[in-house]
Amino acid sequence: MITADARRILETALICAQQPLPLRELSSLFEGAVSHDTLRLMLADLQRAWADRGVELVCLASGWRFQSRPELRPFLDRLHPEKPPKYSRAVLETLAIIAYRQPVTRGDMEDIRGVTINSAILKQLEDRGWVEVIGHRETVGRPGLYATTRQFLDDLGLSSLDALPPLDGDDLLLPALDTLAFGDDTPPTPISSAHP
Repeated sequence: MITADARRILETALICAQQPLPLRELSSLFEGAVSHDTLRLMLADLQRAWADRGVELVCLASGWRFQSRPELRPFLDRLHPEKPPKYSRAVLETLAIIAYRQPVTRGDMEDIRGVTINSAILKQLEDRGWVEVIGHRETVGRPGLYATTRQFLDDLGLSSLDALPPLDGDDLLLPALDTLAFGDDTPPTPISSAHP
């Protein structure tokens, strides 16, 4: 298979995908005939080829996808004027604590916030797919240990937790998370969900 054909197949698969595609799935397109290193080179070529367009190819925590460029979001919002859900300060603070201090128990979060955390807050974050219980602390009551998910990273357009904004201080978790796409802003739209 020549590289131009492989690149065309790769591009088509990424445009048509409903979710980010990891390298191992992209490799299955070619039944092992294309190495992971060659795939990475083709992905870099595709990124350059789409550099001056309205969509971009990005690598997220769970794989590669095409998505709208953030600067075009206000125009795309005109097509679907629904506003994304707003999250309370308590929800955002809890999410920030989990994101920056994971894995943490509910008791750890309450110690950091200085107030009791309502079960509905954790349920809301779990239902959104942003946090999950990844284990239990070996102590009295075996409390659940919460951590963020790949969905959290994908929704924020991040490839890893290392891409989170740096903290200015231990007590400034919320301002760091506020710099991400929350509130009135929404993360870039995956190209496959923009076109039914």
